[in-house]
Amino acid sequence: MKHVIIGMAGHVDHGKTELVKALTGVDTDRLAEEKKRGITIDLGFARLDFPDGSCASIVDVPGHERFIKNMLAGAGGVDLAMLVVAADEGFMPQTVEHLDILQLLGVKDGLIVLTKTDLVDEDWLNMLEEDVKSRVKGTFLEDKPILRTSVRTGEGVEALREALHDLTLHAEEKSARTPFRLPIDRVFSVDGFGTIVTGTLIDGHIAVGDEAQLMPLGNQCRIRNLQVHGRDVSAVYAGQRVAVNLAGIKKESISRGDVLCRTDSMQPSLMLDVKLQNLPDSKRIIESGSRLHLYHGAAVRLAKAVLLDRDALRPGESCYAQLRLSEALAARQGDRFV
Repeated sequence: MKHVIIGMAGHVDHGKTELVKALTGVDTDRLAEEKKRGITIDLGFARLDFPDGSCASIVDVPGHERFIKNMLAGAGGVDLAMLVVAADEGFMPQTVEHLDILQLLGVKDGLIVLTKTDLVDEDWLNMLEEDVKSRVKGTFLEDKPILRTSVRTGEGVEALREALHDLTLHAEEKSARTPFRLPIDRVFSVDGFGTIVTGTLIDGHIAVGDEAQLMPLGNQCRIRNLQVHGRDVSAVYAGQRVAVNLAGIKKESISRGDVLCRTDSMQPSLMLDVKLQNLPDSKRIIESGSRLHLYHGAAVRLAKAVLLDRDALRPGESCYAQLRLSEALAARQGDRFV
């Protein structure tokens, strides 16, 4: 079976979490603070079932600018994007930023959802659709479907489910033969079970009993149990949201951003050779020697960017560079980063 991750993206309070609840019945605002403040602070996950028995995982990521780090962690394993735009507000700063991030991470397919359509009239919606089309021109969402929805009235929710099903059927299948790799976005312990890590399995497959390693420190551990959306399973495959119960390691030895991988399949490094792209709407010129924040999987590192063929990288330009990191990072050739 194909396993697909759908990422929700969009500005704060544009109705992403309510839309996930309408589609799946799951409220992804799992933190008490999120309930109180009414905004998604950390990553939320839900299972989306389709009539033919297949399913996909939805990642609801934060829209508030202060939580952009968490958005990047969620976007790392995304196959398809759902860009959410509230009909009463239109494109906003984080809408643009999320679209840029999805573009940099190499997401290739998706759709656009207009929410809260019951709050505006038909003329406004027609005008908004034209504005959205112009905003996504030149991105992977150019000429993709724009669907109108209202969680309050139920308008468009089933049509959206059908459109998402169609996208998942055509999504690229991942190889289960590559050595497994799971960037960790949560780590906690449960009484009677021990250490649990969660993340999106981006490569390969994991089975209960497998030996594993945690990078960048290289600590060894064993897979005691696996869960997908709260159900025990004997194996998990690339494209699934996974909870892994680890034996032989304490919670304190693991950090968010670490990578769970097959033993001896990855090497941590303090230097990465990369192709660096400065977005056209960026307000920053990146000079050789600049210090940058590197977001890779769920990890964040400080990096010094040494440009290899110029002194400065201006908006809209790209070049080869070497990133010299403050702490070691485990990456594979071809990985995307921000």
